[in-house]
Amino acid sequence: MRLFGKSLELPAPGKALPGRATSIPVAARHFVSGEALQGPFAAGLQQAVFGLGCFWGAERRFWQIDGVVTTAVGYAGGQTPNPSYEEVCSGGTGHTEAVLVVFDPARVSYAALLREFWESHDPTQGMCQGNDVGTQYRSAIYTFDDAQQAAALASRDAFAAALAKAGYPAITTEIAAAGTFYYAEEYHQQYLAKNPGGYCGLGGTGVACP
Repeated sequence: MRLFGKSLELPAPGKALPGRATSIPVAARHFVSGEALQGPFAAGLQQAVFGLGCFWGAERRFWQIDGVVTTAVGYAGGQTPNPSYEEVCSGGTGHTEAVLVVFDPARVSYAALLREFWESHDPTQGMCQGNDVGTQYRSAIYTFDDAQQAAALASRDAFAAALAKAGYPAITTEIAAAGTFYYAEEYHQQYLAKNPGGYCGLGGTGVACP
């Protein structure tokens, strides 16, 4: 399917753009917290990856949570190695815009992060989020172990029931094991801290996640 020339279907296996062998360089430290942007992270910290539309506003939601140590924006769930922003936006890589969240489970639970994820966007929209249209805006949760996978599925089912009562259609969120998280270009990292008046199209449904 295409809308205004943009593909709303993921590329078939083996048909994605070739990408490149070298990773995109980013700053060593988080612009807001000053913490390391890339791992290895300190012992005891855990990671989560969420896709909920434009990653500028999504990242800000998570870095503001007490217990979140650092965040970064990037590309997840696709086929192309080390994709560029332009390649991801073309629909030819299969990635979605995503946020890497590194958190201290002694201070904030994965369940609390899931609640923020569900309530911060509309997970029923498929290959778009509001006026942002394309495969890179699809809703996704990428999990790092069986416990995260089980928690993500349980939270999806609970929120789906709440959304149905409010008249929303079925959830389209992709839930899968985390693959490689490719860091986005430096200018995207903590974008709304560097550009306080920048675009943020993030918006939830107003339905509370049980």
